[in-house]
This record gives sequence, structure tokens and C-alpha cells, in this order.
Amino acid sequence: MTSIGILGAGRVGTNLARTLTAAGHHVTLGRRGYGDERGAPPADGTTIRYADHSTTARTADIVINATPGDTTLDRLTALRAELAGKILIDVSNATHDADDGLPGDLRHPGSSLAEQLQAGLPDTHVVKTLNTMLFTVMTAPGELTVPPTAYLSGNDEQAKKTVTTLLGDLGWQTDWIEDLGDITTARATEAMILVVPHVLRRHGFTPFAVSLAR
Repeated sequence: MTSIGILGAGRVGTNLARTLTAAGHHVTLGRRGYGDERGAPPADGTTIRYADHSTTARTADIVINATPGDTTLDRLTALRAELAGKILIDVSNATHDADDGLPGDLRHPGSSLAEQLQAGLPDTHVVKTLNTMLFTVMTAPGELTVPPTAYLSGNDEQAKKTVTTLLGDLGWQTDWIEDLGDITTARATEAMILVVPHVLRRHGFTPFAVSLAR
């Protein structure tokens, strides 16, 4: 079992927390300003722990960033000490909102949020993944009619191997995972978010992923 901290308790973070807890991991779901409390047990009787962001990052072996991408950089660089030496899985996208509230322009053109996080957290192993799909697909990839792709970007090979194993606990088969290379390759997958609002406007929140077909 792994101790996993998830920063962000919205739809993405909660979805990941429930699935990882059911898979047998010890999960802490971090909420800003939240006290140390325990949540209601899922159906299998396990319990998700709740804490503030600092406690969540400090006490976990692996940390998942599920905070809103437009505020992620400031929030996480403030946790540099707590995140030192740990794997940080970044599943967010940093964009400016369009008029209808859906993702618009990228906040880091010519770079990526993942690169900015790695630069701001030099003692942390940042791995970018799961940011090219509707959040429900993160934990139920097998429900799509076509196998989806989970892209990986990161500088540390061992960290990416650890994340690959964790993706398996979320239902991802090994041949659905595509390692693109170092953290700079996150520019490509973060740019894929520009496709998403057009899909959502036409089809609503129907599960989908931006995948690699062979």
C-alpha cells in the first residue's frame, strides 16, 4: 500500500481518491484550510482522510495535484519543503477561461505548467499525466469503446515507472500508457486541452480522451 496525498477536493480529486482508496492505498484528500478530519467510508469500508494542503503533502509518499491549473503554481511552490524528495503527479491544465467558462488560451505558451512546477520545485520529481481526458476516464479507461492513451512526461525514469504502476491501479493497461520523454514534452499534452472545449460544446460531458491510434 502507498500513502497518497491528493491536493484538490473537487470532482477530479474526489474521483481519484475514491478509486485509489478502493485499490487499497491510504489516501488523504487535501482541502485548503481544512482541519484533520475523516470522511465517510466508501462502500468497501475504507476511509479517506481529509487534511489541509500542507499536512497532505507532508505526510504522503506520492502527491497528486488536482488543484485548478490557473492557481496551481502559487499553491504548490509554497509547499516546496513538504514536497521535497517526493513524486508529484500533475493532472491539471493551466488555461485562461473563455467567455463560457470552458478552457481558452494556455497560461504558459512556449512552456507548460509541469515545466514551471519542476523549475519551482527542483527537489521534487514532477510527472505529468491524465490531463488529456474527461476526469471520469482517469479512473475508468476501460469504459471507452476505443482504448484511450495516458501520456507520461517527466525527468526521472524511476518516478515514471512508479506512476505507471499507480495508473494500473486506476485501470490503465500498460499498452495504453505512452512515455513521451522528459518534462518538456508536457507542452504537447497540455496544448491538447485546446481541443477539449470544442468537444464539450458539441457533445457535453460525455467521457472521451485525446488518444494515440495505431
